[in-house]
Amino acid sequence: MKLTFEGIKEREAWDRAGIVLPSYEPSAVADATREAPVWLHFGIGNIFRIFIGGIADRLLSAGHMHKGITCAETFDFDVVDKIYRPFDNLVLAVTMHADGRQDKRVLGSLTEAVKATCSDEGSWTRMSEIFTHPGLQMVSFTITEKGYALRSPDGNYLPYVASDMANGPDKVTGAMGIVTSLLYRRYLAGKYPIALVSMDNVSRNGEKLRASIIETARQWTEKGFTDPGFLEYAEDDSRVSFPWTMIDKITPRPGESVSRMLGDAGVENMDILVTGKKTYIAPFANAEGPEYLVIEDSFPNGRPPLEKGGVYMADRETVNKSERMKVTACLNPIHTAVCTFACMLGYDLFADAMSDPLLYELACRIGYAEGLPVCEDPGIISPVKFLDELMTERFPNAYLGDTSARIAVDISQMVGIRFGETIKAYTARYGNASDLTAIPLAIAGWIRYLLAADDNGDPMELSPDPMLPELTAALSGIHPGDPDSIGDKLKPLLSNERLFGSDLYEAGIGSKIEEMTAYMLKGPGAVRDALRKYLNI
Repeated sequence: MKLTFEGIKEREAWDRAGIVLPSYEPSAVADATREAPVWLHFGIGNIFRIFIGGIADRLLSAGHMHKGITCAETFDFDVVDKIYRPFDNLVLAVTMHADGRQDKRVLGSLTEAVKATCSDEGSWTRMSEIFTHPGLQMVSFTITEKGYALRSPDGNYLPYVASDMANGPDKVTGAMGIVTSLLYRRYLAGKYPIALVSMDNVSRNGEKLRASIIETARQWTEKGFTDPGFLEYAEDDSRVSFPWTMIDKITPRPGESVSRMLGDAGVENMDILVTGKKTYIAPFANAEGPEYLVIEDSFPNGRPPLEKGGVYMADRETVNKSERMKVTACLNPIHTAVCTFACMLGYDLFADAMSDPLLYELACRIGYAEGLPVCEDPGIISPVKFLDELMTERFPNAYLGDTSARIAVDISQMVGIRFGETIKAYTARYGNASDLTAIPLAIAGWIRYLLAADDNGDPMELSPDPMLPELTAALSGIHPGDPDSIGDKLKPLLSNERLFGSDLYEAGIGSKIEEMTAYMLKGPGAVRDALRKYLNI
């Protein structure tokens, strides 16, 4: 059984393996999409393939949509060369239920994979053709928080961003420069309307995408690289919209057990690939069953009937409340709080960490005790029921195979949202956030984790993070086993408003975090002891 257009024609073998095949003809959908694209997506990793690809697959299966999604990658081109093209862009989607059941389905909704780089003339020409097609309705993104960043924490442009700003739209390298360059081509082709839709776990994600695009366009206009009318076009919401969204589906790295299961079922070449850029990807994608996608209904060139694929279409206020519920109160703060402690306490799987009474209590305090009191009900999803589902079904799902190390990736890019927004909400309501305990403990746990030593004091590998060199330098001289080594070293970090969204000393919790961190430095077992002490159990 081969995951290709030809391979899935042998339907009986796939049926015997319990794998559902598309009811439509994927090659015909691919041909139609290449000729007249309607939906382009940047960032074509695991969550996109199984979640967004799954939505498009449902729409195609029901006859609500007749074209698929065009896929573009700006960061890791091995994904295109080794996972998309050899398998005719098909995806084998495996849903892992908490009771051990698995649903297996081939998705044929991803129709073309293109490298979004101007260093490859053929790829850049194709990207320009796609982006300038009048019928293109939406461009969506799952490029992670750091994909939208233009500046480092010191306020200066990141080096590749500075290069893009200086060199103009014909020599771009960063994601925001690439998208702005392509948007300029769409402007020149006819000022066609378009919706640019961020689907990343970023508060007010549409606003952040818009700000980065507009700043790039403004810099290019001021330097004479683009027509003055381009900036007006990009700022006109009736021509270029930036809908806000909330997305939620826990999607871990491809699992070795899933790879073996598919191989045993007779599917060929189901090996997991780790690219040179440390992307974990495979011809299959595995994820949990529950999923939520809420999108602001603002599409100046029309859109696919997304609501018929399970998407909540709403106004901006509802989207914002839904996103804040997930990212700042319920799911993501718990992920970020627990994962670093899990790594230090030796829990590889997040589900196993959640079976530890101390970490379960930390999760409950973060969500129920500190997050929900400042969480607005979005109306379409109950925050309490959402959190209940997480605690009883989703987090304990051992079959999902999600690792603490995966969740710990890029935490520096997230703490300002996942903890900072709640800290600011308490400060606004009560004058300071000094009543918080679990969130300061989570921040202290992250700092202790950054020392790269587990609770026994043994060396521990840290997950990738773009700020690791800067953070480890800031913590230099702090040692497990020596609480006094903290000194004043945490003050520049905890007062960094770009990192946390506010000065944590002014918020009333900076000294508390220092105290908690020092407690965790007492020696072997001090991390677990700190959880007992500050959670008072």
